[in-house]
Parts: sequence; structure tokens; C-alpha cells
Amino acid sequence: MKILIVDDEKMIRELVKKYAVFSGHEVAEAADGMEAVETVRREKNVDIVVMDVMMPELDGFSAVREIRKFSDVPVVMLSARGEEYDRIHGFELGIDDYVVKPFSPRELIMRLEAVYRRGKAAGVSAHDVFTVEGLSVDFTARLVTVDGAPVDLSPKEYDLLFYLVKNRGLALTREKLITEVWGYDYYGDDRTLDTHIKLLRKNLGPYQKKIVTLRGVGYRFEG
Repeated sequence: MKILIVDDEKMIRELVKKYAVFSGHEVAEAADGMEAVETVRREKNVDIVVMDVMMPELDGFSAVREIRKFSDVPVVMLSARGEEYDRIHGFELGIDDYVVKPFSPRELIMRLEAVYRRGKAAGVSAHDVFTVEGLSVDFTARLVTVDGAPVDLSPKEYDLLFYLVKNRGLALTREKLITEVWGYDYYGDDRTLDTHIKLLRKNLGPYQKKIVTLRGVGYRFEG
């Protein structure tokens, strides 16, 4: 796996690089968001990006926005700020995970490996379309429409919605959703699930009520 480490602090880059190389991974580096965008554009073999938020030239969020215009490479954000707004903003841009500083470099590498494995294994085997009222979910095309208009979901929002729809009518615990959608080797916390549910509901517009919160348990898709 080739990891692009993006941080304006050389010490952080060196720390992550040390653990990445020790784990058998190849490493590329960038000191700011602008350099990160150009590196992803130039080096087609970057498998995953770990991106700091606060950087000169171009901040991490802006860099991800530019990268998403031409690449779906997985991105894990690093930030000294763990506020919900920052996490939501990152996930809206299409990042795959959010790690708050200070962090364990070993855990960070494990998270990167888990995100990469899930990306390689992702896929929906069903070949059908589910429709309820004005909401349509095309499993084969990975396309969701609301009242005929396509909805732009992040990859993880697609995975979460598809799992909810495939198991509609069932009470799905938070642990079950995290295990099945993020993977048994996920090292984050369940706030990530809450954030994605919030984003998914927002994107479903008038059909957000289809995702029902089961207090103290998890969620259920009604349809």
C-alpha cells in the first residue's frame, strides 16, 4: 500500500512515515494541501492519503475538495480539533475516517490499513432496484434518487444506506451497523455512525423519516 502523508509539520510526517515503513508500506510526502493535490494527480499509484486539516497554501478540507474532482482515493483526516462540525464537514467532502490529534501512530496505520481493505473489498452483489414512494435505490449502479433527482452520497453513505435498505424492517444495533458497514476491524467510535446517519438523513430530504432511531438500540429502515 502506498500512503501519501500530508502535514506541514515535518515531525508528524516523519513519525507516521516511520510506522508506515515499519509496517511494510511505501510512503510519499507533501507539506501542504497544494502539494498534496498535485501529488495525487501526478502519482497514480497512491492508495490512501492521510491529510492534516490546518496547513498553509491550501488547508486539508480544500485539498480534499480538489482531489475529489478527479480521484476517489481514500482519505483519512488528521486534526487537532474534534468538534462535530469538523467531522461532518469532512465526511460531507467524502473522507473515509477522521483522527483527532494527539494520536497513536500505530493505531493510525491500522486505521489506514482497515480503510484500504474495506475499499478493496467494497461491492454490492444485489442486482435490483428498491423503490418506496419517491425514494429509489439502485444497488447495481450505486445510484440513489429522491423524487427523480440523483442524490450525491459519499461512498460510506451509500454503503450505510444499502445495508439499511437490504435489512429494512429489522432493528439494527449500533454495533451491528458498525461491524457490517465499517468492518470488524474498525478502530473508531460510534460517533462516526451518528454523523453518517445525520448526513444520510439530510440527503434523503423528505424521506429521512424512513431511517428510524431506536433509542438505546440503533436504527431501522422502514419501507
